[in-house]
Amino acid sequence: MYFSQKKAVTPLSQEEFIKGYRKAQLIDVREPNEFEAGHILGARNIPMSQLKTRMENEIRPDKPVYLYCQSGMRSGRAAMTLRKKGYKNISHLEGGFKKWTGKIKSK
Repeated sequence: MYFSQKKAVTPLSQEEFIKGYRKAQLIDVREPNEFEAGHILGARNIPMSQLKTRMENEIRPDKPVYLYCQSGMRSGRAAMTLRKKGYKNISHLEGGFKKWTGKIKSK
């Protein structure tokens, strides 16, 4: 699992993530209650549990995809799901939202 995940997704440090996420599709794969408690400014919430049904209508395969979750596990699995459907440019935030120190928004 670990090695196939390494091929599916590029792990990015927070600094690398910040450099590119404004030009990418920023997707939070946590559940709605986690998203509402706080998320990266500009992120869309497509929970891991809904990814397969929503990705074709909501995530463009021709643009970079930046994923994150709470710790990095779910975003890695989400990246593998997207890779299987033909998405190529996929990155995720190393350490997830709990390591994020940038701007956040909460409800």
